[in-house]
Amino acid sequence: MFELRRISSKAIPRALRKAERYRLLNEPREAESICLDVLLVDAENQEAIVTLLLAMTDQFIDSPGGEMARAKELLAHLHGTYEQHYYAGIVYERWAQALLRKAAPVHVALGWIREAMRAYEQAIAESAPGNDDAILRWNACVRIFRREEGRESEHAAVCLTSERDMGDEMPMR
Repeated sequence: MFELRRISSKAIPRALRKAERYRLLNEPREAESICLDVLLVDAENQEAIVTLLLAMTDQFIDSPGGEMARAKELLAHLHGTYEQHYYAGIVYERWAQALLRKAAPVHVALGWIREAMRAYEQAIAESAPGNDDAILRWNACVRIFRREEGRESEHAAVCLTSERDMGDEMPMR
């Protein structure tokens, strides 16, 4: 069987730049692989952990639920409480967006948006002055919530109208 080769510690900065480029090129599996290589050499490298976490969430739309569990486990390796809350929000928000793209029930996805907002709220309380990243994510969640809540209401109204219009009549053949 083939064995993994370890990169040198001097190669870490360049490897992390490559991982970020792969994410931007929408190749999250390649980014994930690079981050795993970095973490084999430096298990506490925060940039590698964050990039790995983001690469994993980039794959939520194509992945089963186990990826969510892996992402949540990775959060514990982040050193700061701000980072743990902020990236938990990202994980929950991206999971919700993946559910929406998979046509999951809207109320399920909105439950994850609420979880993201709780995490962002905690991050806001921990954020350094001038760091409004969690506020930006919170606002994005509010907009998702409003948009999807509106769609859910429209869908319910259409269903009710259709049921009323049909009455007891048989559908036409």
